[in-house]
Amino acid sequence: MSRDETLGITAAQDALEGLRWDILGQTYIPKQLSDQSFSWHATLPPGTFVPPHTHPTQDEYLYILDGTLDFWLNGETQAGMPGDVVRLAKGIPHGIYNNSDAPAQALFWVAPTRSLFELFKGIHALEPQTGEAVAALAAQHEVNFLPPPE
Repeated sequence: MSRDETLGITAAQDALEGLRWDILGQTYIPKQLSDQSFSWHATLPPGTFVPPHTHPTQDEYLYILDGTLDFWLNGETQAGMPGDVVRLAKGIPHGIYNNSDAPAQALFWVAPTRSLFELFKGIHALEPQTGEAVAALAAQHEVNFLPPPE
């Protein structure tokens, strides 16, 4: 499926196709989509996380807008603050955690898009969103979940 980028602005309150996804207790709002890249705004409530995983075919990035996020990056933990850009290179294990008592917001993007957009649509539709079901679906979309770090 080819996706062509269109010229324009996605307003702050808008989402592509009016979509708003619940992904493991977090809210993802798609903002931009082409074959080359996909971006979404994410709100991570306190105590939520993205389990450790790898993207073998994509680089992933975050720009932290508000709040604090802890990152498990290839075996080490680092904190990210508002204004920080986080680079998650393809094939490198990473996890994202909101260990604070306040919501965090970030703009995420991946390059190239591959099938991540379809994965998020699928996770949103899962009932219930169990770890096993999410991991199985993710494996079909080139995202490999890993056992939790020790």
